[in-house]
Amino acid sequence: MATRSAVVKSNPAETRPTPQAEAPAGGARRWTVLGAALALSWALPLLLHALHLDVVLIPVLVLSIAALLRVGGGLLDRLVVATFVLCGAVMAFGLLFSVWPWGLAPVPGAGVLLSVVSVCGWLAGRRPHIPLRVRGSDSVVLATVAVVWHYVHHPVAGKSAVDRLAYFVTSEDRLGHFSYFDGIHHVGGYAFLHQEAAKAYMMTPAEAVYPQGSHFLLVWIDVLVKSSTDGGPAVDMTSRYLLYVMAAYALFCGALVWAARWIGGPRLRGWRAAAVCATVVAVMMSGSMVQLIEKGFDSETIGLLFLAVALALLVRPAMGRAEFVLVAAAGLIAVTFVYNLYGALVGIALAAVLVVHRRRFAPRRRLVIGALAGATVIAALPSVFSVLTKLDVAKTSNLAGPMVIPDRPVFIGCGLLALVAASLPVNRRTGTGQMVLALVVGATAVIGVFGAWQKHTIGYYSYYFEKLAAAGLVIALISVGLVGLMFQPAVRTAGSVLRRRADVLLRSVLASAAALSLFGHVQWGVPSGWSRPSAWYDNTMVKWARGEGKSDMGPPANVLVRRDLEGVDAPVIALYGNESYLNLKSTFLAQILTHRAGTMVGLYEVFYVKIGGPVSVDEKQYQASLDHLKVAIASCPAPPKVLVGDRATADRLQRELAAAGSAATVVHAPLN
Repeated sequence: MATRSAVVKSNPAETRPTPQAEAPAGGARRWTVLGAALALSWALPLLLHALHLDVVLIPVLVLSIAALLRVGGGLLDRLVVATFVLCGAVMAFGLLFSVWPWGLAPVPGAGVLLSVVSVCGWLAGRRPHIPLRVRGSDSVVLATVAVVWHYVHHPVAGKSAVDRLAYFVTSEDRLGHFSYFDGIHHVGGYAFLHQEAAKAYMMTPAEAVYPQGSHFLLVWIDVLVKSSTDGGPAVDMTSRYLLYVMAAYALFCGALVWAARWIGGPRLRGWRAAAVCATVVAVMMSGSMVQLIEKGFDSETIGLLFLAVALALLVRPAMGRAEFVLVAAAGLIAVTFVYNLYGALVGIALAAVLVVHRRRFAPRRRLVIGALAGATVIAALPSVFSVLTKLDVAKTSNLAGPMVIPDRPVFIGCGLLALVAASLPVNRRTGTGQMVLALVVGATAVIGVFGAWQKHTIGYYSYYFEKLAAAGLVIALISVGLVGLMFQPAVRTAGSVLRRRADVLLRSVLASAAALSLFGHVQWGVPSGWSRPSAWYDNTMVKWARGEGKSDMGPPANVLVRRDLEGVDAPVIALYGNESYLNLKSTFLAQILTHRAGTMVGLYEVFYVKIGGPVSVDEKQYQASLDHLKVAIASCPAPPKVLVGDRATADRLQRELAAAGSAATVVHAPLN
């Protein structure tokens, strides 16, 4: 690999802010302009709400913010940054929305956000401006989102909300995350600010200790989609929630591609940009990370999405001081509110950028540091609140559970390549090279120390170590943007513009095809040995698209929605078989569909109940299961309805529970 292309005496794109379009002298801050902008900020939400088109407010807000920012010279860059800032703002203003009398009503919330944008634009004296320039590699970013969406959405396309439940209930984590979503919908704000009310909808102490940024953001989007704070029937809410999660994963993959290209900067063009983007695409489409959907790690998915964008913008802060403070604040708030474990990595990047680019910030150092300190306080509020109330940090950090293990060879290899690129003399002189070096080394230290602590305390790497490792994979992949600059750029082709563009396109296609073959196992029709299908057809994403990720919850979900929950106004215990985990998931789903997930605190005893199906069990197992069932029934705030798949078992349970003085109602409810 040649490195001549990386030799740069200076890189204005990395250090100089984009020129700002100023308003005419004397007219920048006219009160009539502000008045008109504020009036429109409220008139538009009122009009769209009357037309039940509140969802249009999302692109309106994005475009309004994009028109005032001066980040990125292309349309896609500007829209990505604007969307990122909007998400951070929604989560931050969510603290206000949670305590004011209007809750998450669309008009007041959108009116405030648009008013803030209007006032900021008026104070800055900026004319609205959105660059319309597009880059060829924009198509790769957008195609990544579209292709990943096709694969993850394919198994549920055209299915009813009831049929989608088999893909919704693939893990307990998904049920838990939905309960937070449901609770925020009902209490009208962050659950940790409405703890008593929220306990009915989620398992305590989740209302106080679990990060709720992603759930709040999805509820805010759902309110605009529905044009109402009423989420409607729970089964319809689960269908929309599942689509939001799938969209989040597709956006996560696209964000990684965009972030790698952003770090490469304007020098990463042509076939080199295509190779970098395609490498990231191939890893995400053929690796293990798509299991985030099946495992129900919804907050982690959205947290990694925001982490990728935040770190990319901090590694190459090609923007003015005002935009930098805004982007850094959005990154701190969005990442920490969604998944506070990743907040430490944003903190490392932020500390590094203040050191690496200290000369840029010197004229306004106190103002910049003061603003970032304020953003840090806001970002830390939910975490501090949880630690001071019910969160046991040490115990939680060592929790065991299902894991999505990032691809170690890719994680290590890309990280080492990033270190090689960042350590080259030519890159050590650039801010981006220094930032990549600091980020990779800092993240490695954090992951290593956390892993060493787990090995010392529990003797193995558990649940949250792999969460941090996933963040390490994100850092390694976005750093590939700097690695791309190590390749020799193509010599400018002589001839017409059309011929030059055709040559660039051909090299880009070949580079992308090579990356997909090397990292995605795509064989482009070439047969494998012994007539076996290529490894591509055996990867997790393709398996999910074929419907192989479907859970065994299809029949229980169908009878719960269509028969067993009709007219129910009490907790439900579903014992459809002798498999305890099926009974637990069925019971959890029953509470979800009746908006009673808070009762699952005691109903987790159902995990030990191994009766209910037509196959007989030995007496010892029956009695042990009955004891656990009695504990579960006693935990309910009202006498529950017990659904039993086998008639003989139902009759026996009815007699024995009645003899024990239980008021529970036992009903024969066969799955067939």
